[in-house]
Amino acid sequence: MKVVIADSSHFKYAEIICETIADSAAVRGTGIARRTPEYIIKKMTNSNAVIALDGDKFAGFCYIELWGHGKFVANSGLIVHPDYRGVGLAKKIKHKVFKHSRAKFPDAKVFSITTGLAVMKMNSDLGYKPVPFSELTDDSTFWDGCQTCKNYDVLTRTNRKMCLCTGMLFDPKAKKNKKESKKIKEKVFNRLKHIKETMFLKKNKNNKS
Repeated sequence: MKVVIADSSHFKYAEIICETIADSAAVRGTGIARRTPEYIIKKMTNSNAVIALDGDKFAGFCYIELWGHGKFVANSGLIVHPDYRGVGLAKKIKHKVFKHSRAKFPDAKVFSITTGLAVMKMNSDLGYKPVPFSELTDDSTFWDGCQTCKNYDVLTRTNRKMCLCTGMLFDPKAKKNKKESKKIKEKVFNRLKHIKETMFLKKNKNNKS
């Protein structure tokens, strides 16, 4: 099993990818935006997709979308073929596409909307936090893509404030600030430790004299 960045050599899988996404939505009874083979091929052409293969057999897929002039990135269309479910492949694909997104668009916020508990768990493990839809992209094109979802009426009735999906966000700046805060705390701790040790040595020296 290999999970790689999709390219032109994978165009032949576009049809089965779309079919697998549609079949999964029908079985689960949940809403999901439909995609065409042409759309999938475009993602592969731009190196904005990840595909999992078992030899030459399709096993899984996920793609990257840019929104808000590159301020936001979404990892969408995560799917695993029925023959390969339950073996941890979805997690491998999710980690691969997330790593690729961070490398290719390091300053972009990575977000996800999903109804799947498994996807929520994977997002959480990667550092995503649950957020209201107002924290996600306001790009109308993104939300228009939900029109083929069976729950689109819920989204429109709430003026895009909520739906059956949960919004989750990874903010690279928040992670960076957390690391910087940790470094500052470590520096302060080390400085206080040094002062304490110096005072202790000075005290012992005075007692001896």
